[in-house]
Amino acid sequence: MTINKRIEAFVLLGDFLKQFGNNGTRQNNNKLNDLFYDDFEELIKIIHQRNTWFTAENVRTAIEEISCMLEEKALRSWLAGYMTELSERNKPKNIAVIMAGNIPMVGFHDMLCVLISGNKLTAKLSSSDNLLLPFISKVLIAIEPAFADNIQFTDKQLQNIEAVIATGSNNSAGHFEYYFSKYPNIIRKNRNAVAVLTGKETKEELALLGKDVFQYFGLGCRNVSKLFVPKGYKFDKFYESVYEHKDVVLNNKYANNYEYNRTIYLMNSLPSLLDNNFLLLKEDPAITSPIGVLFYEYYDTINEVNARLKQVKEQLQCVVSNSKEIKKAIPIGKAQSPSLADYADGVDTMKFLISLK
Repeated sequence: MTINKRIEAFVLLGDFLKQFGNNGTRQNNNKLNDLFYDDFEELIKIIHQRNTWFTAENVRTAIEEISCMLEEKALRSWLAGYMTELSERNKPKNIAVIMAGNIPMVGFHDMLCVLISGNKLTAKLSSSDNLLLPFISKVLIAIEPAFADNIQFTDKQLQNIEAVIATGSNNSAGHFEYYFSKYPNIIRKNRNAVAVLTGKETKEELALLGKDVFQYFGLGCRNVSKLFVPKGYKFDKFYESVYEHKDVVLNNKYANNYEYNRTIYLMNSLPSLLDNNFLLLKEDPAITSPIGVLFYEYYDTINEVNARLKQVKEQLQCVVSNSKEIKKAIPIGKAQSPSLADYADGVDTMKFLISLK
């Protein structure tokens, strides 16, 4: 396949997936629907039964974000800087991708990078998310049968691989680094997003921040797990603004985490603990907070915050803020809507893949 053939196939995949977003509707002129539409709708229901973190709304949100990535303008703009290398007919490399399962299809971007770069994918899926990507791969192969030889999902020991992309916890990353040290690799660890507030945010902006905190129940590496707030900050407006997300506590797994953490903190009589019956706010210097908890930390000046962010940059996936004084911040409400060039851990996956010899 030429690079243009690969791009065209993913654009058609995006057109198919767009129907399944939260705002999507069935398009009668999509030729793939007779083969896949009803089965995909059924799969979305089945997934929630198997993994209650993966609600239909969250699965459809992830599908919607992926379909936006696959718009032709977005794909071609992203790939423009790599086109010289992508246009060359090199022998495909077999790339092992070990995927996380914290949010639906979190490994899609790696899958896209491997296949659009002309390489072969051997993917090990998390047991928490092992149905969606194989189904989407069937759709992709129906669009462009040449992909059939380039996609493999396995739960067995990885063999005949030439490079590795692995995402996991800090503990598993150590194992990955040991086992895959002889291969070119990208090894990813735990990361989270933080938000820097100035105290001047509107209720509308804080409501958008609620999306960054609660989407996917806070399980994503781009979810905001901590707030930096000016000294004397009053959290009343924040709590009022995020109240629309109160139904997260109706999810049993979220509720169990929230209740467990509240019990532990109350037993320790923490003076700084705030609670609105679905989210705990706890003053804490750590970056990663438990499910149902949002850490916060006071600051005196923006310069102090920038220095603090630099100090913990290896723990950060992104920084959310509407303050122009916060370096490389993304707007509030956009944490879970990365562009194709917003590579996990800041490592350019495409550059890594096309540099393999």
